Amino acid sequence: MAYLAKPSGDHCFQAVKHEGTAAGVWEEFGGIQTYVGYPPNKETDKIILFFCDVFGPRYLNNQLLIDFFAEQGYLTVAPDYFQGDELEHLGKDDDFDRKKWIDRHIEESIPIVEKFLPALKGKHDTKKVATIGYCFGGPHVVRALTQGDAIAGALVHPAFVKEKDFQEMKQGAIFFSCAETDGTFPAELRHKAEEIVQANKLNYHFQLFSGVTHGFAIRGDPKIENQRWAKEQSAWGITGWFDRFLK
Repeated sequence: MAYLAKPSGDHCFQAVKHEGTAAGVWEEFGGIQTYVGYPPNKETDKIILFFCDVFGPRYLNNQLLIDFFAEQGYLTVAPDYFQGDELEHLGKDDDFDRKKWIDRHIEESIPIVEKFLPALKGKHDTKKVATIGYCFGGPHVVRALTQGDAIAGALVHPAFVKEKDFQEMKQGAIFFSCAETDGTFPAELRHKAEEIVQANKLNYHFQLFSGVTHGFAIRGDPKIENQRWAKEQSAWGITGWFDRFLK
């Protein structure tokens, strides 16, 4: 099966851990542990489904970004489809089989999300839903838009997205946040994605950042000005995109 965004590569497993204090809480939906960021007004009518990269919602970088979107007025929820596995610690084991681990989780994540979504809908009004997928989380964004579980989405340096699945996405508004250097979503596949969204007559937008690599929007080095700026502009761009359709 041809990929539009290829399986995870070396960049997917490289990270600079950020500093800060997470403000979210852990809740359970359908038996799935979920990191939840509540907006300042505590309202839950505007929701972001946040699908994490391989570091998962227990990783501080992801938690801080989830908290950021919550601060912008969105109930932001990140199901732990890694079921407690924390790459931050597992990856340090000399016997860690990266490919075996990620292949297992990419398969298991689908039924986990399918179990998570009805439980979320059962607790909260989900008429205004957006979805973000970083790297590993990309396929879940495509699936949510295709199935009508979200009305707007964002793919951020995505991985594991099959071309066939992408072609079947014919509804919703889609935003792309991309790195100049990305072995998983290189220029030729990015241009192919553009052709598909045009053919499917979707509302879309691309942003492309120079001088950064795959993973910049979640794991870049904040001490390097260009990486910090790109990460922040990616998050603000996605916020503005969601504001268009959900507020």
